[in-house]
Amino acid sequence: MRLVMKDSFVAMGVAILLFFIVIATFATVLAPYGPYEVMMTEAGRLDRLARPSFEHPLGTTAYGNDVLSQFIHGSRVALIVGLVAAVAVGFVSTVFGVVAGYFGGLVDDVLMRITDVALSIPTLPFAIVAVSLLGPSVQNIILVISILFWRNGARIIRSAVLTERERIYVKWARAAGASHFHVILHHILPNIVRVIFLWITMSVAFAILAEASLSFLGLGDPTVISWGQMLNTAFSSGSLRTAWWWVVPPCIALTLLVSSLYLIGRGFEEQTNPRLRRY
Repeated sequence: MRLVMKDSFVAMGVAILLFFIVIATFATVLAPYGPYEVMMTEAGRLDRLARPSFEHPLGTTAYGNDVLSQFIHGSRVALIVGLVAAVAVGFVSTVFGVVAGYFGGLVDDVLMRITDVALSIPTLPFAIVAVSLLGPSVQNIILVISILFWRNGARIIRSAVLTERERIYVKWARAAGASHFHVILHHILPNIVRVIFLWITMSVAFAILAEASLSFLGLGDPTVISWGQMLNTAFSSGSLRTAWWWVVPPCIALTLLVSSLYLIGRGFEEQTNPRLRRY
């Protein structure tokens, strides 16, 4: 880990990620208002589309909500969906990839044909239909993301397992009478953990973007504010082009959060793979 953190890009990515984690963790303390609390002017009118000011650093929405408060609370959904979905995707991808790559033969053929069928499913149309049928909620979005994004990971992890399976120490372990479970747990998994970590890191980014996309299309949880929902509300109110203070913050946040995950994954791969390491 120290070797990885020496990379300035990784340090930058970790700093950005920690920044959003702190915001999401202490959202109720940091947010000056509730996400749907309505702001009123001194004259008793709705304080709508107010430009950034000392009282409202990021202005207000067309419905009189404080943009900064919505932005802070929206970080929670992004991280929750990203982390939970990535863990689920990583688990399914690892199980499929390890079992198919290690046992080979008929097991490999069956699991990879299932993966091929899953890969033929168009991602966004399927997600739109599935969330529409299941109902717009954070749980259903996580479920749909988990169903969709394990496919490529299974193939990537399977390729790594196929290489590790042919190592001499794996053959010695099998010759010594070690069980399949022992070989997988003690010889295969420790040597492909780098690949699994990279895939989970990328899965977090995919999940965050997928949630934002579905929310922007109006399929997000209406009871929970998210960055994608902020953009959807700005678009539906006709303020997407005029109220820049409402649109720019979630766009920048999504870009920074996804970029931080890419930097962490890139740096980890470079520092743990001698062929990619720069001396």
